[in-house]
Amino acid sequence: MNDHSRMIAGVILLTIVTIQFGGYFMTKIVRGQVPMTDFQKSFARAGHAHAGVLVILSLVGLLYVDQTSLTGFWLWVARLAIPVAAILMSGGFFASSAGKDRTQPNQFLWILWAGAASLAIGVLTLGIGLLTA
Repeated sequence: MNDHSRMIAGVILLTIVTIQFGGYFMTKIVRGQVPMTDFQKSFARAGHAHAGVLVILSLVGLLYVDQTSLTGFWLWVARLAIPVAAILMSGGFFASSAGKDRTQPNQFLWILWAGAASLAIGVLTLGIGLLTA
């Protein structure tokens, strides 16, 4: 594994502690200790799930990125777009449902869609890079 990918993987692994804290917070939500609407609960679950899955996908992607012949800008897109998507998508779920008694997304829903775009760009770049290596 390339040194850059190894360092990024190390940072990503450290973020798992925040996902664990989110899991603890989710247990408080489902026990009714945190007042939330059904909409907010569903977005909290979705944000937490996306964080976990996309962090794992980020780590898997880093194992493959150095197997491509990508260089420069596209190499960095393949390395970073999926981890950025993990931050943006989960953050988008949380930010767009923030506020007392919210029953629909607020103006921060765009963060979720920016994350979806980052994910698409990242997996397409990595997939094409692997197919053309």
